[in-house]
Amino acid sequence: MSTPSPLGRKSLNPLSVEKHDDYMTPAHAWKDVAPFIPADKVIWEAFYGDGTSGEHLRSLGFEVIHDDIDFFEHDLGDIIVSNPPFSKAKTIIPRLKALDKPFILIMPSSKINTGYVRESFKGNLQIIIPPKRINFIKLVNGEVPEGWDSQCSFDCFYYCYKIGLPRDIVWLD
Repeated sequence: MSTPSPLGRKSLNPLSVEKHDDYMTPAHAWKDVAPFIPADKVIWEAFYGDGTSGEHLRSLGFEVIHDDIDFFEHDLGDIIVSNPPFSKAKTIIPRLKALDKPFILIMPSSKINTGYVRESFKGNLQIIIPPKRINFIKLVNGEVPEGWDSQCSFDCFYYCYKIGLPRDIVWLD
């Protein structure tokens, strides 16, 4: 049960807030990083979402495998390019390490400080910093919620492994 706050609003019980991990990547985010994706590699967009990421990457001229399948049970393509569900990063990162294939992932900048990223990739990641904050498209039960404000409240990086960037940190204009 919520209790009134001194400001007249109900306080939120974090256990009662329904969480969703369906935030779709806008096309411009893939366009920004496209010059760094090897053109001769087959991309596995490993996290399906609503299917639009695969379409965006294909529209940029890449060969893409993007099927609604379980990431933990498959190993497809030559490189993973994806926006994984952020809440599952703790299990996704070790799986990526085990696969040991090149990847470019969009994840919150704060993930660089987690133990699981450090343990798996310390000294082996390169970062691309987008030109502006990526405003994801939120879906709840497959629909954009009424009144959704697409302003994202956190910054993301493109985390890169075995991509061979010219520098460890690349700032996009």
